Amino acid sequence: MAYFTTTDGLKLYYEDAGTGRPVLCLTGLTRNARDFDFVAPHLAGMRLLRLDYRGRGQSDHDPEFMNYRILREARDVIELLDHLGLERVTILGTSRGGLIAMALAAEHADRLAAVVLNDIGPEVTAEGLGRIMDYVGKPPNAATLDDAAQALKSVSEAQFPGVPLTRWRAQAEAMFAEAPGGGLTLRYDPKLRDALIGQAGVGDAPDLWQLFDALETTPLAVIRGENSDLLSAETVARMADRHPGLIVATVPDRGHVPFLDEPQALGAIHTLLETSE
Repeated sequence: MAYFTTTDGLKLYYEDAGTGRPVLCLTGLTRNARDFDFVAPHLAGMRLLRLDYRGRGQSDHDPEFMNYRILREARDVIELLDHLGLERVTILGTSRGGLIAMALAAEHADRLAAVVLNDIGPEVTAEGLGRIMDYVGKPPNAATLDDAAQALKSVSEAQFPGVPLTRWRAQAEAMFAEAPGGGLTLRYDPKLRDALIGQAGVGDAPDLWQLFDALETTPLAVIRGENSDLLSAETVARMADRHPGLIVATVPDRGHVPFLDEPQALGAIHTLLETSE
């Protein structure tokens, strides 16, 4: 296990495996390093870095829960890169991770060799945000990981038809932990929900299109689940208009978010890696 200490004193967990071009994997809102277990075998020859954000996975929870925000998490990324002595990395950003990549482009574009956005862009739908708020910060009702896998399969079937139960079992284990007294607990700080609610009521929301435009000189790919309820096809089309050379992949039978081991997703990732530094 590897940890580094942030400038505000939190110990954050990260993984550093392999050699070659450094690829930093940034997870979804409530996820952790296990989010990239499905794609990792397809990135041989890369130095694969994974970070558990503050309050997620094996990283410290922040006593100031309002620090669960994109700009602070982007700063944590820079501190990790400095800790590892890395000048530039390629970012594979899933959902929240893609928003962090856009925030990094606005202030630290020189640290980005290339970026893959997994089912995220400068506009997100109200439907998708509502679904996220329906579950974030709430403990699972399932008593066991097997029960949780069944629940995930049931609720996700419309967006992810045909995904086998074994995949959802692995996903459940990545998302939930077995509690000592029985039942399941979240693998992240439940106060993340309070942070999201608190931030929604403070000031104006940032202009995500402005952050996206900061990627104009960065080699870029976007992967969208065909059934995504967070990133629309119309938004992807606008992204392509504003970023000439954008690599676009649509993954059939996937919603928010693709697992990244699908052929279309892998094609976009490898094309970006092959055509950028």
